[in-house]
Amino acid sequence: MAVTAPVLRHWMSWGTGVGIEIGPADLLVSVVRVRPSGKRLVAEKRIENFRERPATEWGAGIASLLRAAGAANYPATVLLPRQDVIVRLVPLPGVEDKDIAAAISYQVDALHPFPEQEASHCWARLPGSASILVGIARREVIEGYANLLTEAGLRVANFTFSAAALYGALRIHNVPPAGFLTLLGGEGALEVYGESAAKLIFSGVFERPAEIVSPLVRNELRLAEEEMPLPVDGLLGLEIGMGTALSAAAAVTGACPWLTLQANLLPVERRWQVSRFRYVPTAALAALLVVALALLSAQPSLEDAGYLKRLRVEAAPLEKLAAQATELEKKVEHMQRRMALMQRFRQRSRADADVLLEVTGLLAPPAWLQSLQVNRGEVILSGEAEQAAPLLKLLDESKLFHNSQFAQQMGRGGGGESFVIKTGREGEGTGHEPQ
Repeated sequence: MAVTAPVLRHWMSWGTGVGIEIGPADLLVSVVRVRPSGKRLVAEKRIENFRERPATEWGAGIASLLRAAGAANYPATVLLPRQDVIVRLVPLPGVEDKDIAAAISYQVDALHPFPEQEASHCWARLPGSASILVGIARREVIEGYANLLTEAGLRVANFTFSAAALYGALRIHNVPPAGFLTLLGGEGALEVYGESAAKLIFSGVFERPAEIVSPLVRNELRLAEEEMPLPVDGLLGLEIGMGTALSAAAAVTGACPWLTLQANLLPVERRWQVSRFRYVPTAALAALLVVALALLSAQPSLEDAGYLKRLRVEAAPLEKLAAQATELEKKVEHMQRRMALMQRFRQRSRADADVLLEVTGLLAPPAWLQSLQVNRGEVILSGEAEQAAPLLKLLDESKLFHNSQFAQQMGRGGGGESFVIKTGREGEGTGHEPQ
């Protein structure tokens, strides 16, 4: 669990991390040293065409870099290619941390297109919110990269993705803006990351130029039109030398895992464990802070302390009864939340079936659908109709849909106008209960 107290976060930001970004053709390795005084990029290296070269060859080059940077004993935090990871932000209001794993497992199959036995997932709660960041990737992709890095002789502790690494790294020694977006240069694709009050995290990869993508992302984040993309090195507070900050963000995540999101797709049995002695400086600083707080709390006079002691003796029998009552209330509340959660899961299949039935009834021939995507908060329809424009009003008149809009410009097809419509669902992610 990430530490949220500002003073503790400042003094606990201590460590050295190794980050590896896997690109389509190259590997980028960064070593970052984090101290309470700030972050510093110690070393970095680009491994070109690593897929076409022997793993032992470029692995030896990385090992040499780590030895020179004094980071030979630190396992790496690896960023999987963004194209290989499906990123979802799942709201789970009222669900406690200990129940999140079960809640995610109930609905993870609806979050990805892979067969059930071929996908792995990980999650991390965004501090101070009910939103869960979920990453999903194929097991064969994870195993392939894990075997390749093992063949190269590298120690790996974490397989994560860019959204999780950036969210945590941006909050070490910094407070990111309330709403922003940043563009991350990639090999053959443009990756965009952003945050706002309307959407806590946005992460996507596009094959279009930045001047087209930026307005679309601003609309998604509900940012003002004059909001320009911010440089990622400024947000991180690091001087980036090779044109990408993702490996540096991964290194910061590895340096301070207790302060960042730990969304780890690497199987537990393949994670390289770190010596606990690396936490000695942080533990020493935390102990000094605890001693200081204890000395401050020991200021009351002896008379007040004696009076408080007598009150505690007299209140002890009543406190025992009150504690029993409180424990019973917590158990009842916990069972009620679990029952409500199970009830919502049972209702979702019926609600999805109602959506399919409603769309079937609304779109009469000759209109037809090529695809229908049903999510928790929205429905995306793709197909053709003689006239597509009236479909927005037709959908909004239904009790199941609202705020219908075209997701892209209409085109001409063989049977009329082709369309892609995105419409909100009543009762799913909007605060309404299904009728």
